[in-house]
Amino acid sequence: MFRFGLCVLAALVAFSFPVMAQERTTLGVGRLFVNDAMGDGQDRWRTGAHTISVMRGPEGMQSRPGQYGVLMEYRFANRIMAPSNLVSPAVWDRRYAGMLSFGAYSHFARDGFEYTVGSEFVAVGPMTGLGRFQSAVHDLIGMEAPGAGTLANQIPNAIYPTLAFEIAKPFPIGNAVLRPFLQGRAGDETYLRAGADLLIGSNFTTGILVRDETTGVLYQTLEDVPQTGLSFLLGGDVAKVFHSAYLPASDGYALTPLRYRLRAGLHYQGEKAGVFYGLTWLGREFTAQPEGQLVGALQVQFHF
Repeated sequence: MFRFGLCVLAALVAFSFPVMAQERTTLGVGRLFVNDAMGDGQDRWRTGAHTISVMRGPEGMQSRPGQYGVLMEYRFANRIMAPSNLVSPAVWDRRYAGMLSFGAYSHFARDGFEYTVGSEFVAVGPMTGLGRFQSAVHDLIGMEAPGAGTLANQIPNAIYPTLAFEIAKPFPIGNAVLRPFLQGRAGDETYLRAGADLLIGSNFTTGILVRDETTGVLYQTLEDVPQTGLSFLLGGDVAKVFHSAYLPASDGYALTPLRYRLRAGLHYQGEKAGVFYGLTWLGREFTAQPEGQLVGALQVQFHF
């Protein structure tokens, strides 16, 4: 599996070579912060994440090309998953887990469908340093930090070559777009997911959108694409999860039959800056989890 993932990642880079003659440049950088402090404030389960998407392609590109490998996204991400009590976790609760990843994805469109295909390497465990980072931040702002026992019992070190894809079919409806999609992933988590998003306004109906792994929120990655004004997002999806490195069956965790998400967000675009805030309800991920949770997502963009 490791060699296969390495080959896929190398193939993505190789496919990008033909467009180097077109002066590949950075088209934009999309960033999204996710934290339950901006949601229900409970500091638990899917507690925090940060994703950076660097878009590279021919200068002036403002939409998905028709060819695989022309437009590349280089994605850096980190996520923290934690029990609901950071100091004295209940025996039924999930173990602490820190995750760092780097991936390469190709975005393209063909015959009315939008495709995202890529691969990433996911590092999990104490080697990520995220447990120490969260402890330092929480100590600094006076919040309860993960206990020594919690960090000692976190998901162990591992690296997962991971493959992922998404196929979407946009349907224009006036100044809005209905965008049903199918998504799959195999690696740190293995699942199939189906859902849809209703996108209203130029921030979500132009440019190139990337989907956040935690919330499913679509965020803008290009510079100088949106017009000024308000844009809205509504969406939801359901996933069948076959395997999760963060909820190992060997520890006695039983995955829920289906995993649900519902989301809504508002983006305001001014002359020089734009800001997005969204809320996502995440359903239960394992059967012992008593309820879902609410997390917030934030994106701030500056245009010079």
